[in-house]
Amino acid sequence: MQFIDLKAQYERIESEVRARIEAVLQHGQFIMGPEVGELEERLADFVGVRHCVGMSSGTDALLAAMMALEIGRGDEVITTPFTFIATGEMIALLGARPVFVDIDPVTYNMDPAKLEDAITGRARAIMPVSLYGQCADMDAINAVAERHHLPVIEDAAQSFGASYKGRRSCGLSKIGCTSFFPAKPLGAYGDAGACFTDDDALAKALREIRNHGQDRRYHHPRIGLNARLDTMQAAVLLAKLDIFGDEVDARSRLGRRYTELLTARGAGSTELGGDAVLTPFVHPDNVSVFAQYTLQVPDRDSVAEKLSASGVPSAVHYPVPLNDQPVFHVGLPGEETPVGARVAQRVISLPMHPYLTEETQLKVVDAVAAATGLAGS
Repeated sequence: MQFIDLKAQYERIESEVRARIEAVLQHGQFIMGPEVGELEERLADFVGVRHCVGMSSGTDALLAAMMALEIGRGDEVITTPFTFIATGEMIALLGARPVFVDIDPVTYNMDPAKLEDAITGRARAIMPVSLYGQCADMDAINAVAERHHLPVIEDAAQSFGASYKGRRSCGLSKIGCTSFFPAKPLGAYGDAGACFTDDDALAKALREIRNHGQDRRYHHPRIGLNARLDTMQAAVLLAKLDIFGDEVDARSRLGRRYTELLTARGAGSTELGGDAVLTPFVHPDNVSVFAQYTLQVPDRDSVAEKLSASGVPSAVHYPVPLNDQPVFHVGLPGEETPVGARVAQRVISLPMHPYLTEETQLKVVDAVAAATGLAGS
């Protein structure tokens, strides 16, 4: 059993992928070839914004977004501790300080109710993460940001294709950033990412930053990066984009089916802690792409071991909040963000991809029930 089955996807689109790659090999424009521009236009249209700027990775997309906003040493960027290291890492790389706001106990995204208290005179941006494929509560976050005249950067590395109140992830704030790492909902065959914005000046800055800060050849008005989206990866993404709508629908359907099956066995959805097995809660305003299908379980290590013995792979996203990582650590473990600390001890992700069969899902649910003592095990 595969945790993410990229081979099944490739078998569906093999001829399209090969044709796209062959076209790049024939024209030989391996850096900033025509596929990059074509992909950017299609992605911008998909999200519903004026500009998509392809980047070499989701991590570089976050870095370039903050550089375009001129965030630097001594500034503060408010974010969540319950995410991959790249979110806080890029803030620190610019000399800024990540300020961690605790998460909502049921969606695991930034808790907007706790956001305002974290804002100081040094704050320069707010960076929520749309975790596990579900958008953060962007209207509430944007409202706080507007009161304090702060831009919002959505870290949408896991939520490309998701929607919030009928609008697409990456089109919900001043800048949206996503990743096309192979395991993401829309994945390349290597590192890739993108920034999205409706702001013409920011789009121009982002295009300069990704190409060494130049606005024309050998003319550099700003410090930049080597962060261009590779033409070959753009070609792969164009082939995958043709079926992406189907895959988004499949992810949503399969996520709901997991929840229905587990709920029938006695799993809950919204109570934090205890001995309960908790399924993901998707807010009624949201459509999740389930980049991960993540449960809370008691005694996670034991559950993971039992799942493995049953032939079911699992993963943990994420076992240590960023403010408890050695590079950022402040205070006692879990002291600043107790909800994030508690959730990090209990989360476990199950196999999830658009090509899961009903038979495989039933096997996974049976293994979870047996490993956790749910009814019907």
